[in-house]
Amino acid sequence: MQTDLQVRIVVERSGGRAFNLDVEFSAPPGITILFGPSGSGKSTTLAAIAGLLTPGGGRVALGNEVWFDAGRKIDVPIHRRGIAFVFQSLALFPHLTAVGNVEYGIDRAQPRGERYQRAREMLERMRVGHLADRKPSTFSGGEAQRVALARAFARSPRLVLLDEPFSAMDRDLRLQLAADVRSYVDEAKLPLLHVTHHRNEARAIGSRVVLLEAGRVKAVGALDELLPKQDDTLPIDVGRREA
Repeated sequence: MQTDLQVRIVVERSGGRAFNLDVEFSAPPGITILFGPSGSGKSTTLAAIAGLLTPGGGRVALGNEVWFDAGRKIDVPIHRRGIAFVFQSLALFPHLTAVGNVEYGIDRAQPRGERYQRAREMLERMRVGHLADRKPSTFSGGEAQRVALARAFARSPRLVLLDEPFSAMDRDLRLQLAADVRSYVDEAKLPLLHVTHHRNEARAIGSRVVLLEAGRVKAVGALDELLPKQDDTLPIDVGRREA
């Protein structure tokens, strides 16, 4: 059964960094790209969906399960939403091995042996099984990205949010990781929202795009129509972070 993510989010910030976000879109199973310039509201949108911030208004639901509804005063805690969120910073635990990092994200209700087996399987799936007993200080940037993705997927999430996790990678590595993520999502049949500034990365990983501009949805549609192919040697807005 198809389970769409439905999003309607209103966020108003005043003061020195005044910012208004008012977006509405849906995301079916598969990969939907959030694309737009820095300051357009992509990261704020992901944070509101995850429950990391409480919007001033709107509604967020996965299928028939409502996670946030301002009018009905519903705000489901982060840990009950079943979301995997991978940031650019990755947040791997330096004192744990790769397999320990992946195990950490798995429900503690599962027996230890099953958690360990699941962690090993996901490391293999992300092509870093050889790192199982090593710690993050020994990983390359690409290896750390793969371990972080293995941890996200190992918990069998209902929704995955990726906030520019590949931005520090070179072009070829970004595209390799994008292909592996797409393979997993196609198999798991769940919605994934992916924020990127790289047009060709977006085209490699997704099929649908939500274009954001100044806190509003500018367009929603097929990637081939809204983000036609072009040279992607350099990223857009390198080094800049957005609202």
